[in-house]
Amino acid sequence: MANSSAPRRRGAERTNHLLAVTLELAAEVGYRGLSIEAIAERAGVGKHTIYRRWRSIAELLLDALSVVWVTELDYHASGEIREDLREQFLRSSRALSTAPIGPVYRAVIAQAQADPALRVELHNRFLATVERRTYDRILQAQQEGQLVAEANLEYAAEVLCGALYYRWLLSTRPVDKHAIDGLLGMFFAAYASPPVE
Repeated sequence: MANSSAPRRRGAERTNHLLAVTLELAAEVGYRGLSIEAIAERAGVGKHTIYRRWRSIAELLLDALSVVWVTELDYHASGEIREDLREQFLRSSRALSTAPIGPVYRAVIAQAQADPALRVELHNRFLATVERRTYDRILQAQQEGQLVAEANLEYAAEVLCGALYYRWLLSTRPVDKHAIDGLLGMFFAAYASPPVE
């Protein structure tokens, strides 16, 4: 039942409030413990208010993750590709290791293994976006002459992102500056343009 003392919100303000409440609750109870009813109760709205905006709990949670994650996907272009990759990977690893993104994203990943539709949605909205933005940044560096001209960089972008996500999701090893520097060292040993003599 909606809380009658909750402030009345409309439009974008209500949507943003629901997304914030969803992340807050998901961080507490995990994906399996999350429900439309629980979100509605905490937000002080009726279930129909949520169902008008989202068809499922997975769709709602992915939208909530998008709000906080979008700024962590962007590259801050300095002009130097090594510096930009390192800065973005460090920033992303911090986001993935802390609330609200970290615990919620782990829960969604786990649920996606048994939910093919969620797995596709997760890939399209997050993983493919991470790879694409990394690819776009290293392609730009290639066009600027910082990386070897003849290399196909699509697989390189997948390996750069995949190595960090593997370490974060499946191993007990940290995604810290040493891991990131090691990964970048291998990347630049393979793809950096030779120095001009």
